[in-house]
Amino acid sequence: MRLYPTFFRIVFSGMDAERAHMIGSTLIRVADRTPLGWVLRRLCAPDPSLTTTAFGLEFPSPFGLAAGFDKAGTNVLSLTALGFGHVEIGTITGQAQPGNPRPRLFRLVADRAVINRMGFNNDGAARVAPRLRVARKRLQRRYSTDRRPVVGANIGKTKTVGIADAVADYLVSARELAPVADYLVVNVSSPNTPGLRLLQGINQLRPLLEAVRRSADGAAGRRVPLLVKIAPDLMDSDIDDVGALALELDLDGIVATNTTITRERLRTDADTVIALGVGGLSGAPLKRRSLEVLERLRSAVGADLAIISVGGVETPEDVMERLDAGATLVQGYTGFLYEGPFWARRINRGLARRRSRAIA
Repeated sequence: MRLYPTFFRIVFSGMDAERAHMIGSTLIRVADRTPLGWVLRRLCAPDPSLTTTAFGLEFPSPFGLAAGFDKAGTNVLSLTALGFGHVEIGTITGQAQPGNPRPRLFRLVADRAVINRMGFNNDGAARVAPRLRVARKRLQRRYSTDRRPVVGANIGKTKTVGIADAVADYLVSARELAPVADYLVVNVSSPNTPGLRLLQGINQLRPLLEAVRRSADGAAGRRVPLLVKIAPDLMDSDIDDVGALALELDLDGIVATNTTITRERLRTDADTVIALGVGGLSGAPLKRRSLEVLERLRSAVGADLAIISVGGVETPEDVMERLDAGATLVQGYTGFLYEGPFWARRINRGLARRRSRAIA
């Protein structure tokens, strides 16, 4: 299973990153539809000791897959079969959109990092929602109620919609996806949609979250867990303000963090990085700042509000560090691209061993 890094270096490292991603996603999906899928589900199933409760939901593992990998909601079944305790699809927008021109996804192999300026390429909420409904029904058939992986939906602003009309645009996605998702995340932190990060300001964020809450709960006929995803580039005072707002609005949690626009402490040659252009940086270089934001948020919001920590997570030790620092759940994404399909299994096995030793 540790053969993947060599396989990646030989097969995928010289290939356009987005093409490699599409091929990998297709292979995982095809495998799930064969008898191999049954084997994978049993081989990769998290140990029962890892079951975690967050915002009223039972997660088979605290480790899940962040938004960005499955933008279309087509790989939910195959990704959960690999051992992720939850899969967050998206980002989904109110209208379908192609995203930014290619190339728009770049590996920094020396840094175990990725730069992306995908631009929320997706099929739109109205087309994604039926896929998610079918996927969750099939998950319910595959797993017992208390072991079913959780499926979240990450929603963002359509590029062509102005900031003044952003709330109405988010509500399109909220109404479509709330009835078919276990939880919703309001993404106001991607650097690849013009003006989006302006919505992180408290005066803009409060009415947006209030409106999404009302719309989501009304469409689903239940309280839908609602979280907000923030950038690592916020000032510490702004992080405190978001934490205070989350408590004020009785949000269910905060996802921290998205990609960064900084290019600090990279091993890759600076000229090479500059030539790749703008975009959000994810992966190992984000580890330090993501952990700082987690610790800051936990101090600001107290013990009860859920925090999903994401950014620079690669190993079981990384996940345990986040959990020990106050994370309720942990997500990864870039590590998956470098570590391969058994990454979640290795994380879960490592977590289970550490918990077993702690109990003993």
